[in-house]
Amino acid sequence: MDMSMSGMDMGMGASSEAMSGGSISIDWIPQVYWIFVGSLIAAFSAVNLLDYILFRQRISAANRGHPFPARPNNLLWRTYATLSAVSRELSNAALPSIRFGRFTLQSPSLGVVAIVVGHLVLVTVLCLMGFDLSNIINWQYVGYRTGIVSMAQLPLIFLLAGRNNIIGMLTGMSYERLNWLHRWTARSLLFTSTLHMGYWFASWAPYGDYISYMATNDRTTIEGIVAWSIMAWLVFSSFAPIRGWNYEIFVLQHTISYIALIVGIYMHTPPATHGWIWGPVAIYFLDKLTRAAYSVYINLAIFHPQRQRLQQGKKQLWACQATLTALPDNITRVSIANPPLTWQPGQHAFLSAHTIAPLQSHPFTISSLPSDGKLEFLIKAHRGGTKRFFAHAQKAQLTLPSLHDPVPSGGKTTSVAIEGPYGRMRPLRQFDSVVLFAASTGAAFTMPLLRDIVRQWRNTTSSSQSRSSLLSAPDVAATRHIRFVWVVKSRAQLRWFSEQLNQAMKDVQELRQQGKDVELEASVYVTCDESLTSDYNTSVFHSASNTTAPPQIEEKSAPSYTSDSASDNSDASIIKKKVVIGGDVVAVREIDPRSDLSSTTSHADNTTKNDIKTCGKDNTCCCQSTIRDESAADAILPASAVCNCNCSHNNTSSSSSSISSSTAEKEQRFLHPGIMLLSGRPHPRSIVRKSLEQATGESAVVVCGTKGLNADVRSAVVALSDERAVHKGTGALGVWFWSEGFGW
Repeated sequence: MDMSMSGMDMGMGASSEAMSGGSISIDWIPQVYWIFVGSLIAAFSAVNLLDYILFRQRISAANRGHPFPARPNNLLWRTYATLSAVSRELSNAALPSIRFGRFTLQSPSLGVVAIVVGHLVLVTVLCLMGFDLSNIINWQYVGYRTGIVSMAQLPLIFLLAGRNNIIGMLTGMSYERLNWLHRWTARSLLFTSTLHMGYWFASWAPYGDYISYMATNDRTTIEGIVAWSIMAWLVFSSFAPIRGWNYEIFVLQHTISYIALIVGIYMHTPPATHGWIWGPVAIYFLDKLTRAAYSVYINLAIFHPQRQRLQQGKKQLWACQATLTALPDNITRVSIANPPLTWQPGQHAFLSAHTIAPLQSHPFTISSLPSDGKLEFLIKAHRGGTKRFFAHAQKAQLTLPSLHDPVPSGGKTTSVAIEGPYGRMRPLRQFDSVVLFAASTGAAFTMPLLRDIVRQWRNTTSSSQSRSSLLSAPDVAATRHIRFVWVVKSRAQLRWFSEQLNQAMKDVQELRQQGKDVELEASVYVTCDESLTSDYNTSVFHSASNTTAPPQIEEKSAPSYTSDSASDNSDASIIKKKVVIGGDVVAVREIDPRSDLSSTTSHADNTTKNDIKTCGKDNTCCCQSTIRDESAADAILPASAVCNCNCSHNNTSSSSSSISSSTAEKEQRFLHPGIMLLSGRPHPRSIVRKSLEQATGESAVVVCGTKGLNADVRSAVVALSDERAVHKGTGALGVWFWSEGFGW
């Protein structure tokens, strides 16, 4: 026993030369680790700085009236564009998704894989470099070295965890974009800590039951086992299925667990290493104090006397008074008039309403612009706090708004607290063309981005040149073209943003009439409401007939459908019409509901004929066909291409003429006639390709939706970037990609 104890003491107090393995001093191990980590942070910071300089240069060029402000104009920027294009292709590429029955496992991008694998290789090399692992004498030295490497990772974990962190400020990334790296660094810490414990146990194994003796009698060993157990629990409980089970419970246990972890590590480690503990503690409290101070300033009315309002003769304590309105499809709109903060499109904030959901704070995307004079959120009711929000809003409304009634403007008013805003992304107004994809409530992210560019288009028209300063660029846009795609499940969901989308279309139409070279193309894909497309076309035609001559419908001969006709690529199942509105010929392309013809999926280039139209809830029709080619709708103005599906596969015609005129009179034209309305799913690659082909400068593609949609858009951008060989001598210009997902 004495010999064993002396062996452990020798390991803990051995010379730096022995523990270094003859390669590098043990004292330099943390420094080497941070040299690599710091170099990577510096590289991303340099890219962020160059991107900002490029942004200012493009906006200044647009303000001066340059015809191609988003195109690289010298050798330096062309070289940077080429390097950026190559790095984006490599970092955004991903392996195909893997399906397990109903579940799909999305593969991470190669950029994420490279960083994670690179970090694991770094810590593994630092742990084992210079040691002869076949010699059992070295195992205790490896155990000590791995402990030092583990301590060196603690500050990085806490730097990546804070909502206000210096890494995000330097690299231009918000905390939620770094959260995956925070989790993987924690897993790396668990890996090196396991090596630390494993090599110490392995060095004790030859001495009989010495491991069990130390685990029950030695205080340092017991503290280490406890700290490792807490660390393992933190990593395990942070996996997405467990993290998403109950957000409030996750946050509470996570906070308690990492405080216990810090205490356990402090008790387990020698005083010489405590500097690596005090650093994370300081980072943690600095983030908490900063957030608390700013939240107090934002939410207390005393700091905003100009916004104070009298209520029943008493001054308000809270600066933010919210109106909650229940919208279709279990959506709650939270609106705060004259908010005491400003934000950028695409940002989010944490919302608390303790009178409705006590002790809860959830992040929601801000769906409005500062110019609206109000801060708005669209919140989908799931469970917990979001469900309580919806129930609270319903109390002020006996029934939900019907489709034909205007969206209610009011609801119950309650005091709320705001923390934020958070979120960083490159300003989209620096790109020549912008493609926006959204699924369902993902439009809360993309709609403000769209509206902000349109607003800046109006600013460019209203004045010859906008003013700028050292810290702020002119409020103009270098963008010429916007492509907006929104995928919804039902007609009711269009009410969420129909007013904003219609207004944007009207604004762009007015700008084009003034001679402004801008364009907005918008498409709405409906997957589970066949009545929408028919009603919509009827509404458009009826509205046109009120101001012009009645539409004359000239129907081309369409071959009758048989079960064999769908086996080829003919147009046997397609009904083609020409509609004459006010002298203009409008082409309409409708899919016979009896047809099994479907467009390609986003994973294939050739047309497939699989019938993937399914019946949804309450026998609603879910047209899941992928509409690969919208070219048939290029000349359609004001109507749009439509694909109707019919779950019963009966012989009932789905053409717009089957809708009665009385229905059309009741139906308001809730979408601008310039908006394409289709039944099915979009084909991202076709949509992005068309936008890139007309671009005269760098483009941006942004998506906010489900994992499947995000993966499809990402793969489309990577494939097109490689296919077109952007910035590689072909003349094709670059494309920047941004993905925003649901949840955490």
